[in-house]
Amino acid sequence: MEYTLLGRTGVTVSRICLGCMSYGTSKWRPWVLDEAESMPFFRRAIEAGINFFDTADMYSLGVSEEVTGKALREFANLEETVIATKVRFPLTDGPNMGGLSRKHIVQGCEASLKRLGVDTIDLYQIHRLDRNTPIEETLAALDLLVQQGKVRYIGASSAPAWKFAQALALSDRHGWARFVAMQNHYNLIYREEEREMNPLCEEEGIALIPWSPLARGLLTGSRKALDDKEATTRAGNDAFAGVLYNEPTDWDVVEAVKKVAGDRGVSAAQVSLAWLLSKPAMTAPIVGATKIEHLEDAIASVDLKLSDEEIQTLEAPYIAHALKGMS
Repeated sequence: MEYTLLGRTGVTVSRICLGCMSYGTSKWRPWVLDEAESMPFFRRAIEAGINFFDTADMYSLGVSEEVTGKALREFANLEETVIATKVRFPLTDGPNMGGLSRKHIVQGCEASLKRLGVDTIDLYQIHRLDRNTPIEETLAALDLLVQQGKVRYIGASSAPAWKFAQALALSDRHGWARFVAMQNHYNLIYREEEREMNPLCEEEGIALIPWSPLARGLLTGSRKALDDKEATTRAGNDAFAGVLYNEPTDWDVVEAVKKVAGDRGVSAAQVSLAWLLSKPAMTAPIVGATKIEHLEDAIASVDLKLSDEEIQTLEAPYIAHALKGMS
């Protein structure tokens, strides 16, 4: 495993972050693995040197945090491990159970700490923006958690680059804790982040830790077509994938990945992740795995170095997309 710094924090993280949305309870989503099925993935990840794990309070309505915390306390040295979680989406329909108000952020953090079974969250991230709460209130609440020692660093997820730049400027102006990571929607099929967000993060020393690096499984080559709902359990139960990846030219990108992978004698997933790892400011793609071979592909991708010609082949079919994944 290779390691890098989380932005300008000085914190060392593995080049692969294990996404823990896949671990929790199948009662929430049919493709999610229950606790007993999840444990081998954490064990293998830690054996391979992965020390970066990302979850959220909304995943399996809190159960993902419980499973993640239990697994890491059992298999990992927590002093070496970087645990990331997120807040914003509601776990229930009741009032004040979602959003980015000071009230919900503080309540959400305290609940996540209990579920994870830790004293401090390494990276606490806002799970998209909240139009109903002024960003100043959100940033001040996050800074409070840092000052209290409940959170070490703060991060954000998909947002317009100008909004993210505004948040960074406000933090600087008020002396608040600053976002150190951006968890954005970025992969070979969706590259709009290359226009503004990625260069902004590179300039500001913000770690890029993109979600959906394999485009909901499309870039693994497991599907026969964009609308193939039978390839995997998730493909048949993931309506969001149809919203994110529905352009006919998306399939041209998949075919380019297959060609490079075939020529190299490696999996399409390895090629797709290796491409991401070659990009500026890229710290670690967040990879989900419900089969051990998925995890092995992610681990192997770190050692795969693509040539300029291969990168050109992978990028050539891309056309501009409408913005997706920010809501």
